Amino acid sequence: MKNVFRGRLLRAAALLLALILVPVLSGAETVVTSFYPVWLLARNLAAGLEGVEIRNMAAPSAGCLHDYQLQTADMKALASADVFLISGAGMESFLPQIASAFPELPIVEAAEGVPLLSEDGALQVGDAEEGANAHIWLDPTRAILMAENLAAGLSRVMPDRAEAVSANLEALTLRLRALDEQLREGLSSLPRKDIVTFHEAFPYFAQAYGLRVAAVVNKEPGETLTPAQTASLIAVLRDLGNPPLFVEPQYDDLSARMLSAETGAPVFTLDPVVTGPEDPPMDYYETVMLQNMTALQTALGE
Repeated sequence: MKNVFRGRLLRAAALLLALILVPVLSGAETVVTSFYPVWLLARNLAAGLEGVEIRNMAAPSAGCLHDYQLQTADMKALASADVFLISGAGMESFLPQIASAFPELPIVEAAEGVPLLSEDGALQVGDAEEGANAHIWLDPTRAILMAENLAAGLSRVMPDRAEAVSANLEALTLRLRALDEQLREGLSSLPRKDIVTFHEAFPYFAQAYGLRVAAVVNKEPGETLTPAQTASLIAVLRDLGNPPLFVEPQYDDLSARMLSAETGAPVFTLDPVVTGPEDPPMDYYETVMLQNMTALQTALGE
């Protein structure tokens, strides 16, 4: 009887020792991203990680977060988050509110250390935002830097999955480098370089591929150009030889169509990848960027 008891005691001690020696999983289970471009990168970095949920805070239709107002659902999502991944560079103006509400929530900024452009890099028509341009993901080489920052953050909060995150980062980096080469080759010999956009989203893309954002019409959805802005922009377009106007699918194109009618400048679409389907393929970013290349080739070609 004593031997049986002693055997049970030894087995219990061995089990307790095993439990002590087994490392406690410190991995994050719920990763929340601020908006669509960060979500696309995070999904790739967390591909195949069992038990890790990637949730996007802003709806896929929200677009850029310049004037985004936090919703009750956003706060609920963040309350259950183990880490919050953001783009940074001023995109998430609501960040102080989140930091105050969730002081223990780790926040990973994708833009940390990424070279930024100022808002005055092109002629501005209308009210330009102060500070840096936050649309860094539209340069694939900067998107790689963003992915590296996000991967480092994920590895810190879930070190048990760091190896898998690193492998996913390597695969994503290879794809983005290939995309950059394809865009560079496809846009290098365009006979024209000037474009006019209706949002300040494309300076990074333009810089990366030798284009020039000749003018930016800064307006929010639903806003219309004032008569003074219209006259100023018509003069600019005529001085530049009526370069193509590029609208974004997230904005109405009424002003662009009006300016086109006045000047003869053609209208095309560039997508800043801030909205999209709720369950896109992993290479959705590349797909949209290549569609942008095709639009530019059509607009700026012979």
